[in-house]
Amino acid sequence: MLSPHLPPNQLLVLAYLLKTRSVSTTALMLGMSQPSVSRALARLREVLKDPLLVRSGNQMARTWRGEELVDRLTDWVAATTSLLDEADFDPARLERRFRIATTDFGVQSACLPAMAHLRASAPSLALDLQPLGHASHRQLAHGEIDLAISGLDHDPEQVHRELLFTDHFVCVTRKDHPLARHGEGPVPLGDFLAHPHLGLTVSDAELDRVSTALGEAVRHRKVMLSVPYFALAPDLLLAGDLVTVVPSRLVHACPRRDELAILGAPEGLGPFPYWLLWHERSRNDPASIWLREQLLTANAEAPPRD
Repeated sequence: MLSPHLPPNQLLVLAYLLKTRSVSTTALMLGMSQPSVSRALARLREVLKDPLLVRSGNQMARTWRGEELVDRLTDWVAATTSLLDEADFDPARLERRFRIATTDFGVQSACLPAMAHLRASAPSLALDLQPLGHASHRQLAHGEIDLAISGLDHDPEQVHRELLFTDHFVCVTRKDHPLARHGEGPVPLGDFLAHPHLGLTVSDAELDRVSTALGEAVRHRKVMLSVPYFALAPDLLLAGDLVTVVPSRLVHACPRRDELAILGAPEGLGPFPYWLLWHERSRNDPASIWLREQLLTANAEAPPRD
C-alpha cells in the first residue's frame, strides 16, 4: 500500500518515472525540470523505503517494488485524468430517483403518456410523485424536488420552463342537470352561478382557478364541496346536483364520461398552459435533460382530447 504521506502530485511523478524509467522523459512529459524530478525521486525512495529505479547499463530498471506499483499507478493516472470527462449517457443504465411535484391532473395528463416509454427505456428509473406546492420554485432551488408540472402562474426568471400542452376548461355536471340544456355552447355566467358548485383546489395554498378567474362574480358562487383531487370530480358530480369546471383533458379521459354533461365553460375561463419547470441546478444534468425530453415528447405526441 502506498504511504499516505505522498500527495497526488508526487504519485503522478512516480507513475511517470516507473512507466518511462527516465528522469529526463518524465520531466519533459510533466513540464518539470530534471532537478525537480530527481529530488522527487529521492523523496519517493525515502518514503517508500525502496530504490524503485536502479541503474542497469545505460538504462534504469524497476525494482520488484517498482514492478509491483507500475500497473496500479498507470491505472490510477488513467482513472484520475478521465474523472471529469463527460460520460456518454445511457438511460438503460440510469439508476436515479426523481421527485416530481404535480397534481393528480398533472399525473394523468402529463406523466401517464410518457410512462410506458420511460419504463422500457430506463427500467431502473424511479419516480416519486409529490403534491404540488405553491412555492415549487423554492423547492426546485433547494433540491427538494427535481421537476414541477404545473398550470399555476410562476416567475420565469426563477425557473426554467417548457410548455407541455395548452388545455381549456369545460363545465361538467350530471346529464339530467338543468344546465345540460345549454349543450356544448358556453354556459352563461348567471346560470352557472345559480347552482351549487364543486370546487377544485390546487397546491397547498388551496387555490381555486375558477374563483380566481371570476373576479367580482366570485361573491355569488356557492361552493358546497371543495376537494384537492381532480380525479374525484366525476364521481362526486354523479352523486348529487353539483356543477364544476375542469380541464378538458381530465373529463375526456374519464371512464364515466358518457354519464356526464360536458358543456362549454363560462366566458372568461379561457385556455391555460401547463408547464414543465426545473431549476438551473439541473439544467445541464444529462439524466434530467433526458427525462424532460421524454415528458415533452410524450405530450407533444399525445392525441388531442378536445
